[in-house]
Amino acid sequence: MATTYAVDPGNPDDSYLGFWREKHLCTLTTLRPDGTPHLVPVGVTYDPGALLARVIANRTSAKVRHVLAAGAEGAPVAVCQVDGRRWATLEGRAVVRTERAHVAEAERRYAERYGRTPSPNPSRVVIEIALTRAMGRG
Repeated sequence: MATTYAVDPGNPDDSYLGFWREKHLCTLTTLRPDGTPHLVPVGVTYDPGALLARVIANRTSAKVRHVLAAGAEGAPVAVCQVDGRRWATLEGRAVVRTERAHVAEAERRYAERYGRTPSPNPSRVVIEIALTRAMGRG
């Protein structure tokens, strides 16, 4: 019998949620126009109540360009973190938000998780991922 690592992204168990509250470097995978994966290190915050993950980014970055290229319906993406045998992945559709309130909320959550306020950046946007799937072993 195969082991399942599926997690309800809106109702994770305490171990999984706790793992996402710890300070870990994560990765974001987007798709390039040719369909190949583009994987970069990022900071991620997870909000199961809103079924969102958030990544702050510079509006000129490749990851932002890849998400924007997908159009209004958003881009399929995944974020992941690993620490030894513990790992967690969140998947969903990403959109880029430029509204100051959305960026400020993402910055607040980043500061809470990573213990430092991001430097001011007038080119900052937030990649919001509407979560559809979660898996892992927290």
